Amino acid sequence: MASTLNMNGEDPVERPQQIRDIIGGLERYNPQAAEVLEAYLQQQCEEKFCDCNANRALLKLYQLNPDRIKDEIVTNVLVKTMTQFPSPQFDLALHLLSPSYSNPGPGSSSDLAEAVAKLRALNAQLEGAKYDHFWATMESDDIYADLTTDIKGFEEIIRVKIAQLISQAFREISVNVLESYLGLRSESEVKAFVTETCGWKVGDDGVVHIPKNAENEAKKTEIREDVTVDMFSRIIKRSWEETA
Repeated sequence: MASTLNMNGEDPVERPQQIRDIIGGLERYNPQAAEVLEAYLQQQCEEKFCDCNANRALLKLYQLNPDRIKDEIVTNVLVKTMTQFPSPQFDLALHLLSPSYSNPGPGSSSDLAEAVAKLRALNAQLEGAKYDHFWATMESDDIYADLTTDIKGFEEIIRVKIAQLISQAFREISVNVLESYLGLRSESEVKAFVTETCGWKVGDDGVVHIPKNAENEAKKTEIREDVTVDMFSRIIKRSWEETA
């Protein structure tokens, strides 16, 4: 697929040595390291890569130092992990939050708790491959735009990842279906995306043709059972003994 987005969110090549030193040593427990990790998160948001390992270290510092928590930083971490679907990254980050945020009780009015709940719903739709529901949810409330606005190219990243997953499951798919999966508004937008970004071809019949790859290629399955004469003789002998 013709995309330069880096989808390695656990150990990205963009990670600088300073961050390696922090997350690889005792400095990861130094409250002062939070400022460095926050600045690094901002870099991730601007440069379209993700370092889930470093971001978890930041959430861990927030867990140990609740007075340092910044709501916008927490939601940005969650949105960045969401771009790694399908993966456990979102849940791993979520489990580092206080239960009052990740599992708010009835009547909870915390802005962060509400934001986390909305992001959980979005992530569940992506993980469940309910892509049309995801885009519909994104358009249903302006708060979703507010929650994702700091992540440069968020919708593009999601579309590229959806296209990658589609390429692993299909050899052909209609433009109309792709339109709903990719959250695009017209056939012309879909055709532009699949040809320019994905490098796929669109037929005159409105069918998108996806190149063969290791995942979507039909493979011949050969079932082989090794049965020896000795095995047959034991079966016949057992049958004769039971009859007798």
